[in-house]
Amino acid sequence: MSKSVLVVGAMASAMVLACMAALLTAVPGVGKPRTVTLVGAGDIAGCDFKTDRKTARLLGRIPGTVFTLGDNVYPEDTRKQFRDCYNPTWGKYKKRTRPSLGDQDYNTSGAKPYFDYFGWRAGKPSRGYYSYDLGSWHIVALNSNCKEVGGCDWRSAQGRWLRRDLAQHPVRCTLAYFHHPLYASGTGYDSPKVKPFWYMLYNHHADVILNGNTHRYERFARITPSGARSSARGIRQFIVGTGGAPGGSQKGPDEPRVQAKKVDAPGVLKLGLGSGFYHWRFVPVAGRNYTDSGRARCH
Repeated sequence: MSKSVLVVGAMASAMVLACMAALLTAVPGVGKPRTVTLVGAGDIAGCDFKTDRKTARLLGRIPGTVFTLGDNVYPEDTRKQFRDCYNPTWGKYKKRTRPSLGDQDYNTSGAKPYFDYFGWRAGKPSRGYYSYDLGSWHIVALNSNCKEVGGCDWRSAQGRWLRRDLAQHPVRCTLAYFHHPLYASGTGYDSPKVKPFWYMLYNHHADVILNGNTHRYERFARITPSGARSSARGIRQFIVGTGGAPGGSQKGPDEPRVQAKKVDAPGVLKLGLGSGFYHWRFVPVAGRNYTDSGRARCH
């Protein structure tokens, strides 16, 4: 076989490979890491509320997995209130919702209406904590109603489960959510009882924690469980108690590690979770203009 034939053959093969690469690049989502969306808030629905319907409309325009940060329906968390108050608003997106429990949800014994309504999506009724994978991220939903679930410390059933779960999922990027924030602006809004969660998540290099309970939005710097700033290993906490419940007033000073805060800011937090990074944007309801956005890499 002549050299010219070999050269032509090599050129043809190179052209075929180049065309295949171009085709793969042109196909959306092929050849690049997939970014997934996690969107939601806490402190959500009530039949006499006005903004829960507005925040629900935001979910209708934002595809992705929906999280809730507890206090899903007011005032007593009964079956009737789930049916009449939550279901017509955020309930439209139940099939893509992964909820968590607040103290309001335990106003009915054992939070039974909550577990009946969400079913398998809420985890086992005796627990209310569970985990799942979303894209390249590992997501952990915890139950910060410590007394009702047998504790939140290292030796509790939940603490032992959390350590096992994190050890079994040694991914680069981890996010956790539960109702009560460890740190919050004002006096009496913080919840020291969840500090063991923080230490367990910190020891496994978690990146983000989402909380509700206070009816406002706060974004923290990356901090350690003791509250020290740490860009290298710190966890970024978001408080997103903005799903629809009114209020949001604050008594006392701002938390010094807060980087963004807005009282009376109904809306949802939209997170884009990618391979080794995340970005966030607080999306306000129609008629409001407060927003907050940014991007960061995982540990």
